[in-house]
Amino acid sequence: MTSVEDQVARANFGADGLLPAIIQQHDTLEVLMLGYMDAEALRRTLSEGRVTFWSRSRQEYWRKGDTSGNRQYVKSAALDCDGDTLLVQVEQWGPACHTGAHSCFDVDPLDPVVGQSEEAPTP
Repeated sequence: MTSVEDQVARANFGADGLLPAIIQQHDTLEVLMLGYMDAEALRRTLSEGRVTFWSRSRQEYWRKGDTSGNRQYVKSAALDCDGDTLLVQVEQWGPACHTGAHSCFDVDPLDPVVGQSEEAPTP
């Protein structure tokens, strides 16, 4: 098993020292939210079983649910092919969004033109 430090070292943090983290419900695959992690937040997430973020506005660490009770328990984590984005699959307890919405993406839907392929995708 790879050590937490080795896993953190594989992440490609941005110039601001942060890594975008997509949070997804593990069983439905619904995207719940996007947060940011620095190396320490990633270290805590990988070693504690709860998702830890770095708050860009408050300049401090925070865990979903420490004040609201709406917790995120880590089920799996993976870096993307460039190592510059993290996907964390969680078991979400309560709403994921600070507005009280189930998902942060339930709050402000847009109305895009829906694209359509002219050909069937190749398997």
